[in-house]
Amino acid sequence: MRLIFRAQRRNHTVLVAYHEASQLVVNTARRLGAEIVHPVRERPDSESLRRRLAAVARRKGFPAVVLHRRIDRRIDFERTESALAESQKFVIEAQVNGRGDGVGDEVLVAIPSYNEERTIASVVDEARAYADSVLVVDDGSTDRTAERAENAGAFVVEHENNRGYGAALKTVFREANQRNVDHVVVIDGDGQHDPADIPNLVSVQREQNAHVVIGSRFDDGAGCRMPLYRRTGLEIINRLTAMCLNLLDAEFDVRDTQSGFRVYDARAVETLADDDTISDGMSASLDILFHALRHGYSVTEVGTTIEYENGQTSTHNPLHHGYSLVRTILRTIEHERPITTLGVPGFLSTLVGFGFGYWTLTNYVHSGSFPVGIAVTAAIFLLPGFLACFTAIILHSLKTYFDVRPNAVHGAGRNY
Repeated sequence: MRLIFRAQRRNHTVLVAYHEASQLVVNTARRLGAEIVHPVRERPDSESLRRRLAAVARRKGFPAVVLHRRIDRRIDFERTESALAESQKFVIEAQVNGRGDGVGDEVLVAIPSYNEERTIASVVDEARAYADSVLVVDDGSTDRTAERAENAGAFVVEHENNRGYGAALKTVFREANQRNVDHVVVIDGDGQHDPADIPNLVSVQREQNAHVVIGSRFDDGAGCRMPLYRRTGLEIINRLTAMCLNLLDAEFDVRDTQSGFRVYDARAVETLADDDTISDGMSASLDILFHALRHGYSVTEVGTTIEYENGQTSTHNPLHHGYSLVRTILRTIEHERPITTLGVPGFLSTLVGFGFGYWTLTNYVHSGSFPVGIAVTAAIFLLPGFLACFTAIILHSLKTYFDVRPNAVHGAGRNY
């Protein structure tokens, strides 16, 4: 699929001939705009397919055919076009790049957008200078975002309704995984992120072999003049999130947890595309960090330029956003550390309840009167304490089961 996108981006017509291919592959190529050349007989060899392609190309009036046999290698279009200009042949072999040094890696820029008709065209246009292709996920916009993005040269996927930032990101990961790209760069559609920073972040990912690279507003080299209210809010959120991440893994250190400027490698995209636990809302950025933590992915930060003076303001309620983040943090800690977050407080509450219960009993024995207030206090501590301890045991058992079971299944599979 990546070959089709890159060829079309250079205004080339793509003909696809095949030996044996599933109907899904053929339909996908056709949906992406390729013309399918069906073999004239069953199980054709390479030479008969080459002749078939040449015949179809001549009939359609094409001046030449570039034959690409190795779909696992990337076409070097500059070298191929030079070879075509120097050759007198109607059919030539495509010139390909090696993939070992990362120079031929494909970069997809993905832009989740909602009502960004004022800025989306310029963002797409700038991003195309640093990417092999640009994908815009229009999350149910009520304006002309999708139309302007497509006119600017982006491939557009539209949601029928506004489903949320996280839902748009999940569509990005699924689309990118299907295209098998090497680097997925996610930027906002409001023009705050500088596409000129894309090569730097991708280069860092290649050099450090990082699964996720975050364009940070707080790292060294960041160019960001942030409004005071926004900086204060982000500092609170980042500190709270950092405490949560450090509780789960002391070595997992991210300063800008809410940055929307990120680069994901193919492995991260593959697992993120299958993760149904990522929220549809704004807390998806945090869910992705927890996903990276669970999978042992390396995350690094690079200073980037953010522009807050372009007249665009966030369409998300900051109070609701903050509430969603806190809820996500508490839910994740409860799931990952049930003994710490529920078991220990539950045990302490139960212990205090027993203390008040003992006080109630001794008071009744010595005075003959039943102290209702002390008894109620004992119940207030005992019941939630018992419930918290019981819940912690159940969650811990489930977590242990699901953590061990995939490894056991995987190990059993290797014996066949």
